Amino acid sequence: MTGFVRDYGLIIVFLAIALETSGVPFPGETALIAAAILASQGHFEIWQVIAVATAAAIIGDNVGYWLGRWLGRGFLQRFGPVRRFSDRVLPPTERFFHRHGGKAIFLARWFSGFRVAGAWVAGFAEMTWWRFFVWNALGGIAWAVTVGLVAYYTGHAAVDVINRYGLVGAAMIVVVVVLVGVAVHFWRRRVVEES
Repeated sequence: MTGFVRDYGLIIVFLAIALETSGVPFPGETALIAAAILASQGHFEIWQVIAVATAAAIIGDNVGYWLGRWLGRGFLQRFGPVRRFSDRVLPPTERFFHRHGGKAIFLARWFSGFRVAGAWVAGFAEMTWWRFFVWNALGGIAWAVTVGLVAYYTGHAAVDVINRYGLVGAAMIVVVVVLVGVAVHFWRRRVVEES
C-alpha cells in the first residue's frame, strides 16, 4: 500500500483537486489534507504536495471558467429546477462579480461550495479571463500553502502526541478539544441571545 501511495498519491491529489475546482463535487481539499499529513510522515515532500495542489487548483478553475463562459447561462436554462434557481440567484451574483469579482474568486477557494462553483459563475458573468486568472492563481497558491502547511504540521503534532501518550492519550486530547469547542459554541449562542 505504501508503494501505491508513493507512486500514485500525488497524481490522485492532482486529479481530485482539479475535478473539484472545475465544478465536479469531489473531495479535493480532503485529498490535499491527506497528502500533507502523509508528507508529515515522510511519504512525500511537502513542497511537492503544495506545488501539485496549486497547479491542480489553477488548472481546474480555468477549466470551470471556460466551461461557464462557453456554455453560458443558457446551459442552466435547459433544466426546470435549475432554471428557477438560476433566474433568482444568477442576476445578483453576476452584479456582485462585476463589482467584486477578483476578491470573490480569491476567497471562493476557502469555501467548499464556492470552490466548486466559483469559476463557473465567473465564466457565466463573463469576467475577463486575465483578471480571473490572476486572482485565481493568487487564491490557489494561498490556499494550497495554507491548507497544506496546517495539515502538515498538525500531522506532525498528532504523531508526536501518539508517540508520547499513546492512542488513549491522543483520544483524550480529542475529547477535550471537542468539549471546549462545544462549550465555546454554547457560550457564543448565549451571548448572542442576551444581546
